[in-house]
Amino acid sequence: MTSDHHDHPHSHDHDMERWKHDGVRVIPGNQLDPNVPSTPGMDRKAAINFARVGAQKLWAGTVSIKPDAKTGAHHHGHLESIIYVVKGKARMRWGETLQFTAEAGPGDFIFVPPYVPHQEINASRDEVLECVLVRSDGEAVAINLDIEPVEKPETVLWVDPVHRDPAEKK
Repeated sequence: MTSDHHDHPHSHDHDMERWKHDGVRVIPGNQLDPNVPSTPGMDRKAAINFARVGAQKLWAGTVSIKPDAKTGAHHHGHLESIIYVVKGKARMRWGETLQFTAEAGPGDFIFVPPYVPHQEINASRDEVLECVLVRSDGEAVAINLDIEPVEKPETVLWVDPVHRDPAEKK
């Protein structure tokens, strides 16, 4: 049940005007900001961040990687990152020598914990990899690393307490 009566004293006209400019924001996809810390091999653009909308705890944007290309090794400091694959095939490598690897396709989410050295690779020779990226702070952090990667990384399947490795014996 809703009511038009409120017990708190304030002006509804003031609230309406304030929310008009400080409420929901729509950022058109063709107006993303390319002036963000980046890593060689990728095209990263900001949609939501502190500078653009005042976001205090989130950074969101897009990243695209050309066919058969890869980024340099990097990490994002204290930030947690989520990558959502929109189009293409992502291959992630991570670890001190990028010794681990996993792949993700359209509809898959990738979680990158703080300080984890990693590299994004477009695993397709002819399709652009397009992703949506969200980070746990309103400012972007990208620290590029000089890592000599191992020749053959170890494949790591997604495993959690509910979804076990199919090859694992019970």
